[in-house]
Amino acid sequence: MNNATAAVAPVLVGVEQGSPQQDIVRYAAQQARLHHSPLHILHVSQTTGSGEGNADRESEAASETRGASVVESFKELARREYPDVAVSAETVSGRPAEVLLERSSTTSSLVLGHRGSGGFPRLPLGSVSWQVATHAECPVLVIRPHESLPAPERRVAVGVDIADISEEALDQAYTEAAARGARLELLHANFHFSELPTGPGMIAPDFKALDESARCILETAAAERRERFPEVPTDIRVERVRPSTLLTEASQRVALLVVGSHGRTGLRRLMLGSVSAETLHTASCPVLVVPPATRA
Repeated sequence: MNNATAAVAPVLVGVEQGSPQQDIVRYAAQQARLHHSPLHILHVSQTTGSGEGNADRESEAASETRGASVVESFKELARREYPDVAVSAETVSGRPAEVLLERSSTTSSLVLGHRGSGGFPRLPLGSVSWQVATHAECPVLVIRPHESLPAPERRVAVGVDIADISEEALDQAYTEAAARGARLELLHANFHFSELPTGPGMIAPDFKALDESARCILETAAAERRERFPEVPTDIRVERVRPSTLLTEASQRVALLVVGSHGRTGLRRLMLGSVSAETLHTASCPVLVVPPATRA
């Protein structure tokens, strides 16, 4: 790896043992190629003991040896199929979520499978992917392994909450669309059960006015990015459905779905917003979760 490449923050992919992980590595390599970044493959051997006794140390050593074999095979695959991408690999011991979150401050993005097993086991309150998507400092790409990756459609979609617009998610969505030569859809769902009348004399909201207001806000957001991303054609879609329904439906026909994570204050985020969380579990395509700006 030359000095120019080393200066670029890598795309980091967390891997475990098992053939479905090959698709995750391929997707991460594609992401690295699109963004002219190196790829770093990481396997975390789960620590279970104190590491102080001979049995614990021997167990950890054996686990690291198996992990080294895992990442070496993935590194060979990435180098063979993506020769223009600089690839490195590493195995470490620790708690997977903690290790990945620590690395998130020095990587351009993290790529993970939807559910963990083996090297990335499920945690009591969710998978490692869930933990990382909630707290990472960089964007996190969560994908479902498939037997073969579908040919990527040149369309990216981003969910926009006009009450709390994630400028970071919008910018990242434009960046991803530009890298793919793709159209970008800005999606907003205007229907909320709380807006319906609930008692005698209650008047239904003016949904047409709400739709027009939302469209105006999205058009303004698109116009603000037109000079920076002149090559990205943008479509705006406002629907009167549940937000997660709109995003899940869109995920069936786009190559990538972008959502912002919850929490726009200096406080540590404790959970994803409910819409982003539901989308992460139900989307058919890869989902890119973009955090608020946290770096200096």
